[in-house]
Amino acid sequence: MWGLLPLYWHELEGTPAGEVLAHRVAWSLPTALLLLIAVRNWSWIRPLLRQPRRLALLAATASLITVNWYLFIWAVAEDRVLEASLGYFINPLLTIATGVLLLRERLRRPQWVAVGIGGLAVVVMAVAYGEVPWVSLTLSVTFALYGLAKKRTALDGLEGFTADTTLQFLPAAVFLVILAGRGDSTFTSEGPGHALLLAVSGVATALPLILFGAAAVRVPLSTIGLMQYIAPATMFLLGWLAFDEDMPAERWAGFLLVWAALCILTWDALRNAHRNRRATALAAGNALPGPAAEPSSRQPAALTD
Repeated sequence: MWGLLPLYWHELEGTPAGEVLAHRVAWSLPTALLLLIAVRNWSWIRPLLRQPRRLALLAATASLITVNWYLFIWAVAEDRVLEASLGYFINPLLTIATGVLLLRERLRRPQWVAVGIGGLAVVVMAVAYGEVPWVSLTLSVTFALYGLAKKRTALDGLEGFTADTTLQFLPAAVFLVILAGRGDSTFTSEGPGHALLLAVSGVATALPLILFGAAAVRVPLSTIGLMQYIAPATMFLLGWLAFDEDMPAERWAGFLLVWAALCILTWDALRNAHRNRRATALAAGNALPGPAAEPSSRQPAALTD
């Protein structure tokens, strides 16, 4: 679903990115509230309101995801889907670098190699194009920081989504009211089909996020990590084949370097997960009690039969 979202936003390319974003936010909150009513999950709200630090983190996550959503919608409207897909390919590498710089995590040697190759890819594309690939980098940076802040809020998928959209709702609603007052809104001027697409954008935003949260507690982390590449790979194919965006040699070089880095990263993650499973199994085997003692040969035959 995430990979196919460019098709959705492409249908709304006649609407300015700011208005699409405002509708996406405004319709996301009712979607989230209906889902909360369905699962009857309200107990987390009152404790959250008593914790200013977590509220500040939520303000940060709401701001970061707003920038990310806006730029992605804008990139689709400007025929820069390939650059957007590159940003999400870079994101796992940037997430690792964020862990090193901000959380003081230690990397294994293959991870260092992957991050280095990813950095080289950015340099290659910057030299080839004569400018830094700012769309890709902004998308990856905002999403990596969003993930970091989200982790510290300690809210699950639906709770966090509801909190973010609650903070985003008022500015989005005010913006839409101003647009309508000036006569610049496309919600009522482009026909019922267009209005429906804008209204359903809340569901299009919420559904893949909630499904991801449901999968995260059921699917091994190594499998989820591999599946994270499906979205940018699908975006890449859409940009190249469906939207006919240019793929000159320098762009291929940058993508190939990023893909090589992701292959190294995936291989290392799978190898490390396999080692951890073996170590866990070995530890569990060593913790089991030893075999039962052999019966004594002096015992009666009836007891040793």
